Amino acid sequence: MDSNSSAAVQAARHIAISFVAAVSAVGLTAPLASAQPRTAPAGAPARHAPQASLAAHGIPFTDAKVTQQTDGSFTVTWKAPAVGSVTVYVGDKAVAHGGPEANVTVRGLPAADRQWFRLVPDQGDPLTLADRSLHLPSAPNFRDAGGYRTTDGRWVKMGVLYRSNGLHALSDADLAKLQRLGIRTDVDLRMPGERAEGPDRVPAGARYIAANVLGQDIKGDLPATAAASEQMMADTYRLLVSKPSALDAYRSLVLLAGSSDFSPLVYHCEGGKDRTGWGNAALLTALGVDRDTVMRDYLATNDYLAARNAATLAEQTPEMAARLKPVLDARVTYLNTAFDEVTARFGSFDAYLRDGLGLNKQDLERLRETLLVD
Repeated sequence: MDSNSSAAVQAARHIAISFVAAVSAVGLTAPLASAQPRTAPAGAPARHAPQASLAAHGIPFTDAKVTQQTDGSFTVTWKAPAVGSVTVYVGDKAVAHGGPEANVTVRGLPAADRQWFRLVPDQGDPLTLADRSLHLPSAPNFRDAGGYRTTDGRWVKMGVLYRSNGLHALSDADLAKLQRLGIRTDVDLRMPGERAEGPDRVPAGARYIAANVLGQDIKGDLPATAAASEQMMADTYRLLVSKPSALDAYRSLVLLAGSSDFSPLVYHCEGGKDRTGWGNAALLTALGVDRDTVMRDYLATNDYLAARNAATLAEQTPEMAARLKPVLDARVTYLNTAFDEVTARFGSFDAYLRDGLGLNKQDLERLRETLLVD
């Protein structure tokens, strides 16, 4: 890098350098640490008995979300066109009420590591949600991968699967919070050198599993122009789909995610954007979440890391910031490049799961039984 690179750029190198040389090292792989689930999941999640008035699935909500505001209040929104009314509970206490479509604010709740809301319709099954972010100052991109509706009307469970940026800088307070929330498995998608330089802080008793996406340690430099940085990122997203080490790592991630013996589970890389971003997009797509929703979840990294990235760029010269910004951003074109590579290499996403990741019908059924509720 240039001599005028600041300490902030050095921090960003954990993201950038991993990808620069990876593009020129497609054939290099490293053995993947064993990450196969040791036991089968306990079984499908318990279901509420659906009411006959709902045609396909018991949960009538077509959209719903919980957002914690800066003042400590919560906004709860939903759409459930087939019902007459919805009551919102926290524990056994009703805290809000509305019609088939509503946006309500809930205030005055006691402090909690995570506040859960149960949306109970007057017909059909309830839906339990929380704010997606865990609000960890030392890991701002640590968030729930669930809370999304699938195209067949089921919902991805919350509190089971999490995506994050690096865990090596977790504060004691944030580590203690993860301990209280019961995180059982940490899947580290980084390279050996990254892991050695910044070892994860793992909640006591949790399993630590290395699933190296990019292969053996590789070195490189930030590209000389913004256009070159953009091209590097596009090339990287192709590798995330086709590189043998990536296929091994993402196969392991899907199998682990499909075993209740390993949940709650968190998976992460350095920024929680690229390696984690594609892994999360692949999981949500395999679960039946539509592409637009998958894209919104991917792009949300820009919001969760906005303050950190802005501070990094503000310390650079304009020329350096222009070169670095494409590496820090989550962009529509990047994720679309990965999906395009799926089609080019395998023909379809189902074929990617089958022929690329080597997952069979039973693997995918187990994943859906473990992570979906209807």
